[in-house]
Amino acid sequence: CVRVCPYGGVEVIEKIAHFTDFCNLCGACVAACTFDAIIVEAKPLEEVDLSQWSGVWVIAEHSDGHLRPGTIELLGEGRRLADALQTKLESVILGDKVAGLAQEILTYGADNVFLVENPILKHYRTGPYADVLVGLLNQHKPEIVLLSATSQGRDLAPRVAARIRSGLTADCTGLEVGSSDLLAGGAGTDSQLAGLSEQQVGRLLVQTRPAFGGNLMATILCPAARPQMASVRPGVMKKAQKTEPSGTITPVAVNLDERTVAAKILEVIRQEEDSGVSLQDAQVIVTGGRGLGKPENFKLIRELAEVLGGAIGASRATVDAGWIPAYHQVGQTGKTVQPKLYIACGVSGAVQHLAGMQASEVIIAINKDPNAPIFDIATYGVVGDLFEILPALTEKLREQRTS
Repeated sequence: CVRVCPYGGVEVIEKIAHFTDFCNLCGACVAACTFDAIIVEAKPLEEVDLSQWSGVWVIAEHSDGHLRPGTIELLGEGRRLADALQTKLESVILGDKVAGLAQEILTYGADNVFLVENPILKHYRTGPYADVLVGLLNQHKPEIVLLSATSQGRDLAPRVAARIRSGLTADCTGLEVGSSDLLAGGAGTDSQLAGLSEQQVGRLLVQTRPAFGGNLMATILCPAARPQMASVRPGVMKKAQKTEPSGTITPVAVNLDERTVAAKILEVIRQEEDSGVSLQDAQVIVTGGRGLGKPENFKLIRELAEVLGGAIGASRATVDAGWIPAYHQVGQTGKTVQPKLYIACGVSGAVQHLAGMQASEVIIAINKDPNAPIFDIATYGVVGDLFEILPALTEKLREQRTS
C-alpha cells in the first residue's frame, strides 16, 4: 500500500500502516492491499455537501507533444460554462515533460493548470492516471469535470467516476448550465430536483447525448453526486481561441512505482491516414459511401481529396464491408467532424452518419437518388452518376491549380 500511493499518504510504523495528512482518499491502497485491511467508507449520495464543490475542470489529452483537438474544444466549452457559473476554469495535464503544454493550455483561457509530471505517466495507462486524478478530485472538489470521448477518455472516465461515486454522461454532444426555465416540464424532473434550491438547480450541468441509435436526444442531470462528469464527443464543440495567458500553473508532486502498474507499453505503432491528413483536423473531407460499388473505386475519393488537400472519409457501410480502414469512418460510431467543406459521394445519409458531419460549414452531396436523406442537410446537392461527376470535377480542379 505504501508503494502504490501517489501522494505519500501511507507510511508503515512498527509494521502497521498509518495514513498521513497527504492522504486524499484516491483509493489506490485499497485495491493494492492483499489482506482487505483498508476500507474507504464513502458517504451516501444524499449526504454530499454540494456547496463544497466548485469550478470547472478539463482533463487534457496530448499526443506527440501536441494538445489533442478535443482538448482545445473542451477548453472553449469549459470557459463558457465557467463564465456562466462565475467560477474558475482549471485543467489537469498528466505526462512526462509536458510543462510547455501546460503553458499552452493557459493561452486557451484556463485560470489554472495542475501539472503532473512523472516518467511513468509518459504514455497513458489506466491505473496510474486514475489514481492520480481521483486524488486530485477528492482534494480540490471541482463541480464539473469534462473529458474527451476518445479511446483514452472513454477508458479513464468510468474508472474515475466509479471510484469517486459520481455520475457520468458519456459521449455528450451538448452542455448547458441549468435553470428553472430550461428544466421545467422534463419527465421526472420534479422528483429528481426535489429538495434543491433554485441556486443549486442553476448550477446543474444539463448534459445532452444521442440515444437509441441517434433517433432521440437524451437530457441527463446529476443532482445528487459531485463532481458532474461528462465525456464530450470530439468535433462537436468549437475550439477555444488563443488569448494572452493570465492563469497560473500548479505543479503536483506524485510518487509512482512502475512495479505497481499492471500494463506495460512495449512499443507504440501508429497507423497513418492514407492521405496524410488527419480526419478530425482536416478543413476539407471527401467521403465515400456504398454508392461507390466496390473498394477499388475509392481511388476516385482519394484523387479528389488529394487535389483539394483534404482527408478521406467513409461511411460505416464501407468500413463494415472491409473496403477501407476503420479510422476513416465518419458518424456516430466513427469520428465526428466539422470541416469547412464536406463532400459526400454515394452516401445515402443514415441518421448515424449525419450525426457525425452535419456541423460542417458547407456540405456537398453527390448521389443518383434524389430522395436520399443526405440532400435534406446538404448546402448543395448534385443528383447524378458519381462515376461521371468525380473524374470531371477532379480534372477541372487540377486545371485550375496549374493555370
